Amino acid sequence: MDEEVAAETRKDTEVAPALIAVHPDRHSAAVAVGPELRVFNLLGNCAVSLVDDSVTGEQPFHKDNIRAIRFGAKGKLFVSAGDDKTLKIWSTQSWHCVSTVSSEKRVTAVAISNEGLHVCFADKFGLVWVVDLNQTSQYKKLTPTPLLSHYCSIITSLEFSPDNRFIISADRDFKIRVTNFPKNLLNGAHEIQSFCLGHTEFVSCLAFVPAQESPHSLLLSGSGDSTVRLWDISSGALLDTCEVAIKAGLLESDGNAEEHDHAVTDLCTTLDGLLVAVAIQSLRGIVLLSCNVSAQTLSFAKVVSIAGETFIPTCLANSSPTKELWMVTGISSLPGYDYPSLARVLVISGIDVEQEPVVLEDDKIPGGEKLLETLQGTTSVDDNAFLAAAEAVKAAMCNLLIKKHYPFENREYRKKTRNDKKLKE
Repeated sequence: MDEEVAAETRKDTEVAPALIAVHPDRHSAAVAVGPELRVFNLLGNCAVSLVDDSVTGEQPFHKDNIRAIRFGAKGKLFVSAGDDKTLKIWSTQSWHCVSTVSSEKRVTAVAISNEGLHVCFADKFGLVWVVDLNQTSQYKKLTPTPLLSHYCSIITSLEFSPDNRFIISADRDFKIRVTNFPKNLLNGAHEIQSFCLGHTEFVSCLAFVPAQESPHSLLLSGSGDSTVRLWDISSGALLDTCEVAIKAGLLESDGNAEEHDHAVTDLCTTLDGLLVAVAIQSLRGIVLLSCNVSAQTLSFAKVVSIAGETFIPTCLANSSPTKELWMVTGISSLPGYDYPSLARVLVISGIDVEQEPVVLEDDKIPGGEKLLETLQGTTSVDDNAFLAAAEAVKAAMCNLLIKKHYPFENREYRKKTRNDKKLKE
């Protein structure tokens, strides 16, 4: 039992998947891998030099793995946050860090309200905080306010509804919570609009269907149960379910496969809301779903495969003006390889119901080799390394999001060695 406890309590090297975000008007693209934040100016065709007055010398802007990056809907703000317990707010005009917000715990998810007045972030203990950007015009000293809690369940994704009325939070306990966003932030968010219940494994990602003709806000969710689901957030009603792993040929209809092999890792929609791109663990490419807003249904459209290399996306981002899908695969660190971090960027053009998607060659990607050198760190790739990285990301996601069940003796031992217990002593 002592050996088992030692194995359970030993801190393994934590890894984080590579992330990507694209400016809503395609002015710039950003990749985060490990503690590194890399930004490329697509208008000027050059790398961006980030400025953060709180960092001295050659130190990275984040001191630990970055877990979330996002542009605001208007493109004026960009946020990054992660395991170093900080949230950084950047101006995309100057790429100057205008504020660094401290968190009590590691940050797992971020969201920016569509009018750009509030930033929400979730920590590893299931608490959601809100930062009011109206506190000061300079943003320098921003204080987060506790907003809501998921009772110690890790929050995996945060989204504001398109009308900013609701904040939607998803967790590893299969739940999606729709909460009314309060007018007075100091009062907290105690009014729950609905729960969207139906997933049988952790909820990994959320996205809204941006359809003007929809009378209600329609929400999409991806999960470790290998499904994408469509919800009416006003009532919490499940409108449709697409078993994407089965449709992509990764699973038989009886579901026989190693558990959690085909979790949905990310999804994003086109500007018109007609197509949904889905990333799945073990799939070398993406799945495209068709979303019928009026009928409130999801249907399988096609699989877009990545030929010639091992590319299993860890994060997706859309470029609305050009109907491009940007993808990244990679990992913060990989034991056994001489890479401090790995990242590979690909772009698919023609993400439209009337076009055939095409995976662009490296020299056809906007920004070309300059962009790849900036966002990847190198233009050369090691296919074997990315195959190993995909397996490491899969294992890391399972370790983080799938609850472990311990024997009684182990539970009691772990309670005694909790960090909060040590602090009290």
